[in-house]
Amino acid sequence: MTEPEKEDKMPLTSHLEELRKRLVRILIAVGVAFLGCFAFKEEIFRIVALPLISVLPPGSHMVYTGLPEAFFTYIKVSLYAGIFVASPVVLYQVWKFISPGLFPKEKKFVAPFVITSTLLFVGGVCFGYFLVLPGAYKFFLEFTTDFLKPMLSMREYLTLTLKLLLAFGIIFEIPVFLFFMTKIGLVTPRKLARMRRYAIVVCFIVAAIITPTPDAFTQLMMAIPMIVLYEVGILVSRLAGRKKDDADSEPPQ
Repeated sequence: MTEPEKEDKMPLTSHLEELRKRLVRILIAVGVAFLGCFAFKEEIFRIVALPLISVLPPGSHMVYTGLPEAFFTYIKVSLYAGIFVASPVVLYQVWKFISPGLFPKEKKFVAPFVITSTLLFVGGVCFGYFLVLPGAYKFFLEFTTDFLKPMLSMREYLTLTLKLLLAFGIIFEIPVFLFFMTKIGLVTPRKLARMRRYAIVVCFIVAAIITPTPDAFTQLMMAIPMIVLYEVGILVSRLAGRKKDDADSEPPQ
């Protein structure tokens, strides 16, 4: 069965013009969302800070150690929130740019890929936000004594929290990554199963590397989901391999 033709080829200048148009629309969407989020900057920052606020002793508070620190921290948190709010527009513009270069058979994988990847990323962020961060921050605050009092900088807190949440969002993409690795023939379910013991070791090593905090609790809470997601990835890989075999066995038309 011959592969359906892609859409008519566009000259390079047309591709560049199309790229410019999509980038402008993405920037406008992110800019508008950023301005809207900046109007609620304090509320958004308080939401981001809830994992810490929930374990702080009564009467504790954050500080900023430089005159522009609070302003630029609010800028940063508003920008990240704006990108999140504008993400449907961003993904749509990316899709409109790449879709003319895809075969119809390839296009049908894009929507499931985008939806699944987004849900897994959000799931990873929620896992870190609700389950990991409160426990990790409570562990660090246990070193407080009558002599030692924490001075919590809002900039350092935001940087640490965003790194952790991004790390959890990325590791939750493992099943999607293994699915497409199987689809393009780089791995097989049997090979992934044979590599299980090595994968467990790699999960702990990766957790120790990408976790910005050196405590064992956070690293363990990152390594365990990675191992579970690897097992899920093996199941998804078997599904991808079965679909690939069924497609290859179809008679040519």
